[in-house]
Amino acid sequence: MTSISKNTPDSTKVFAFTPRDFARVRALIYRQAGISLAESKQEMVYSRLARRLRVKGLNSFEAYLDGLESGRDSEEWEAFTNALTTNLTSFFREEHHFPILAEHALRAKRPLSIWCSASSTGEEPYSIAMTMCEAFNTLTPPVSIIATDIDTNVLETGANGIYAVERLDKMQKERARRFFLRGKGSRAGMVRVRPELRQLITFKTLNLLASSWPVSGQFDVIFCRNVMIYFDKPTQSKILSRFVPLLKPDGLLFAGHSENFMYVTDALKLRGKTVYELDQRVVRAGNAS
Repeated sequence: MTSISKNTPDSTKVFAFTPRDFARVRALIYRQAGISLAESKQEMVYSRLARRLRVKGLNSFEAYLDGLESGRDSEEWEAFTNALTTNLTSFFREEHHFPILAEHALRAKRPLSIWCSASSTGEEPYSIAMTMCEAFNTLTPPVSIIATDIDTNVLETGANGIYAVERLDKMQKERARRFFLRGKGSRAGMVRVRPELRQLITFKTLNLLASSWPVSGQFDVIFCRNVMIYFDKPTQSKILSRFVPLLKPDGLLFAGHSENFMYVTDALKLRGKTVYELDQRVVRAGNAS
């Protein structure tokens, strides 16, 4: 029986990609972005990063990863992170959250500040903006929205607000007519978010693992949906502890359908289906200490 070294490359691949290479990728993306890659993601990692090897004109993952770790190419760190970031999203995803958001906004009776902390290609912050327009029955509601993501490519898509018309297939027709402009000529088959909605949103690059965040003040609402699932528990705890002082006393934190923060922090309590609010007793006790 022939034994195979654990670092033997798969001969069916164009580039050598050993378990050691995969372990290095996992360590680097965890250090850079807090993403905890499962063992099952090896094929995904190969396919996404092989494109970067071709762009850089390299013939091995070892050389590519050596270059990253040398720190000589800061732009490639951005491309590396972008390549390994998952950006599955849609308009009004997990739709049950948006009526709760509208009710909260109307009850606040003040201008609202909302942070969408994992905005991807923009569908989520635009869904928030549409909800606010509908709640206040105006294209200029009293709200400001900050949309952030670690992936610079998706932020550019979000800021442009241009999508294939098929992205609206599941949207109510009246909502689509009100908030989107249809392209003509060379832009046929595309839609663009109305400028009034785009003006409500500021898109910024933000790494949730960074030592400082380019956001300030307190928010009425923070959306952090379907991103914590990529972090381990210690990283989740660290990020949530930084959210707490950024929420107003009556603020809401929206999580994804498969995320549960109850066992990660005691400063938040469940208000509804994956909707959290501050536990003021815990917050006050923490401030007193």
